[in-house]
This record gives sequence, structure tokens and C-alpha cells, in this order.
Amino acid sequence: MPERVVLAVDEGTTNSKAVLVRNDGAIIASGSAPVPISHPQSGWVEQDAKEIWAATQSAIRDCLAACPDAEIVALGLSNQRESILIWDRETGEPLGPVITWQCRRTAPECAALRDAGHEPDVIARTGLPIDPLFPATKIAWLLRGVDADRDVCVGTVDSWLIWKFSGGTIHETDRSNAARTQLFNLSESRWDDRLCSLFGVEPRMLPVVRDSSHVFGSTLNSGVLPDGITIGSAIGDSHAALFSHGAFTPGDGKVTFGTGSSVMTTVADYVAPPAGITTTIAWSLDGVSTFAFEGNILTSASVFPWTAKLLGLDSVDALLDLAATVDSTDGVSLVPAHSGLGSPHWDADARGLVTGLSFGSGPAHVARAAAESMALQVADVFAIMAAAAGQIGRLSVDGGPSRNRFLMQMVADYLDHPITPCRNSEASALGAAHMAGLAVGFWDGLDALAKLVKHDDPIEPRMAADRRSRDLEQWRRAVARATRAVQ
Repeated sequence: MPERVVLAVDEGTTNSKAVLVRNDGAIIASGSAPVPISHPQSGWVEQDAKEIWAATQSAIRDCLAACPDAEIVALGLSNQRESILIWDRETGEPLGPVITWQCRRTAPECAALRDAGHEPDVIARTGLPIDPLFPATKIAWLLRGVDADRDVCVGTVDSWLIWKFSGGTIHETDRSNAARTQLFNLSESRWDDRLCSLFGVEPRMLPVVRDSSHVFGSTLNSGVLPDGITIGSAIGDSHAALFSHGAFTPGDGKVTFGTGSSVMTTVADYVAPPAGITTTIAWSLDGVSTFAFEGNILTSASVFPWTAKLLGLDSVDALLDLAATVDSTDGVSLVPAHSGLGSPHWDADARGLVTGLSFGSGPAHVARAAAESMALQVADVFAIMAAAAGQIGRLSVDGGPSRNRFLMQMVADYLDHPITPCRNSEASALGAAHMAGLAVGFWDGLDALAKLVKHDDPIEPRMAADRRSRDLEQWRRAVARATRAVQ
């Protein structure tokens, strides 16, 4: 008898992944395919929508080949957030690149909007500061290259995948992704006419907004799946990870480590965010949104291969091994502002630097400074989030770097808070699977999902308080030098 499973796709910045999840929460098969990225100009980062779709299809084929007899009861989708594209509603042809979340091409437009005094109102409505990270100004950039009378669809990557899986019949998204566009009013749960006017976007172009767990429709002419499979979820990848950790109690949170990092904690109700972090919709179920504080760090683990190459090392593992040979940076700091700084600084003009060098500094100190930069950036966000939330409960960690005990001990030390590694690194895919399974009754509810969560033992902080304070002060002086205030 075929095993009943949920198929989940996690379409990330650099890879598309597909997994099959059975009823006990175990992943029984997986597949992946790379997604190319291009940098046509300094600060510009883009992808090709057709290549994203081809990578998604390839990942699914590899996954299904490993378990060909599985019975797929639902399809769930998680996706890289804030990346945006437009396509022709009639032909389905993309009308320009996918402008990714990393792209800074609209920094001048964002600066002009801030200078005109629009940011306080935008934050009050969306929970987001005006920054090139978010899609609204990118949509306006894309639309400048399209005839005004052309009927187009505008959407984040999840809506593009729903469109493709449904054979071009469904243009929809979920609240978690809509909340990241800077066009969605969080307190009213709708596209905001005033914001659409401000950013030059026609609401008719935007997708219909649904719950994160929702029967969006069925697969049709996808070229990789049989017709008629329920599309049961869409959710941003960081939100999906938070959900898969079972962070259902206000104050529970997680850190997802990857190209960038996302720090999130659930909150009881919508509140405008304190300076430096954002408020977002974590997910929505049965028409009710769960909110979260979030800090988005632009450059996290992606600084490791760059530093390894700089030091003449052949791998990230070699970099981290070298970093572990010294017990401090001996005053060296590395600020990975290679694409500007995200939360809590929101400085698109900041640039990376290495500071504190002396004749006693060696490659190992630079390597350790790179390793510490990931934890120190999280600590900056966590300090604001903990003060705003009042209390942080269980803090889970996921993503590839979360498997490295050396790095995670640094995180626990600089946060001065226990962290709990997720036993399965595919947290985003699992969250999408859980959401899709809820939509079709594969799991009965949150209590059933909570029993599936698998974590390792917490990693406790062990750094002395005076060392922590000294290192954080050194780091913050280095960050101040990287910001535009001293350019």
C-alpha cells in the first residue's frame, strides 16, 4: 500500500528543495537543485523566473525518484521572501527579472521617500521601514519597463509557483508573504490603497491574499506532478521555519541561519515595531493572523566563503577550523556589510570592513572575527527584540550553520540565552508541509503538530559577563565605523 505523504517545496535564494513528509513528521525523501543568481551591476541581485521554476521541477523529480510509490495528499510551498517579479497574465511570460531580497537597486528611491517624510506612516501600516530589501519600490522599478495598458501579475515567488503549479489559473499568495511587500496593511489584513498609490502599484495586479494553510487549488499541467494534487499552503521560508519549531506561544522564537539570517519571536497582537526591527505576520490560520517581531540580517553565513577565499583557504570548514585555533579575535572585528546593513541599522550605504588589526593579528584572528560576526549581528537584533517582547521563551535555531557547535556556542554566549538546535535542518520545508497537511486534514491541529517537533538539547551560554560586554562594545564600535554616518 503506497505511503501517504505531503510534498513540500522550499524555494530558497540559492537552491530549490523538495521533501516528502509522512504522518509521523519524518522526511523520507528529498531532492534539490541550484538556482542561478546574477549581479548585473554593483548592488544589483537578480534571478530568472523560468530558472526558478526549472530548479523547482528538478528538485521534485529527484525527490519523487527516491520514493516513487508515495501517495501525495497535498503540496506545500515555502519561499525566499521579498523577491519580486511580474509576468503577463495572458501568456504567463515573465516581464523582467526576479529582483531578489538582496538587491539594493532602489536605494535612491527609498532615500527620497524617507526624505519626503513617508516612513512613519509606512511603518505604522506595514511594520516595515522603507528599505530596498522590501518589494514595493522594486515593483515600481519593474513596472517602468512594461506598457501601462498591459495586463500583468505582480507577485512574490510563492505566487509565481502557485501560478505555475496551477497551470496559470491561480494568482494568489498568503498573508505572511503579502506582509513582506510593504503594500499590505497588517492591522486591516488587506492591500492598502494609500500605499499602492504611494509606490505606483495598481491593486488589480496583486494576488488574492489567503491564509497560509489554505486549499489554493489543484495542480494542473505542471509537467512534474499529476493533475489534481491539492496546493495546501504558501508561507515565507522564515515563517515556515518558526512554525515547524512549534513556536505557538507568544515569546517563542527562532533564528534561521543562511545567506542572511532571520531572528523572529511571536507576539500576542499587532504592535508597531520598535526602531531597528520589524513587525510581520508570522502565519494565518482560519482567518486569524499570528504576529511576530523580526530582524532581517542581510549577510550572515555568506561571509564565510568570501573570508575563506580572502585568506587563501579552500573551504568554509577550513575557515572555521582555523577560527577555532584562537580563543579571541585579539581586537579584530569583521563587519559583513557587503550589501549594506539590515536590522537593526537599516543602512543601505554601509560597507564591509575589517578593523582592529595590529602586527600581532594573524589569519586565525580574522577567521574568528568572521565567525563571530554571525552571532554578534544576531545579538544586536536580539537585544531590541527581548526588550520589546518583555520575555523570550524557547529560542530555536535552524539552517546549515546551526549544525556547527562552535558557531552555535558563540550565539548562545553573545545572546546570554539558551538556544535549542532543530534536529532537522529542513525547517522551512517542514513548516510548509505542516501547513499543507493541516489544510487537508493530514494532521488534526496544532497539538498534533507540536508532538512532531524534534529538538536537540539546549546549548547554554557559558561566556563570562565581562568578556561578553567587552566584545559587544568592540563590535558596536566597528559597526559604527561601517555605517554611512562616517563615510
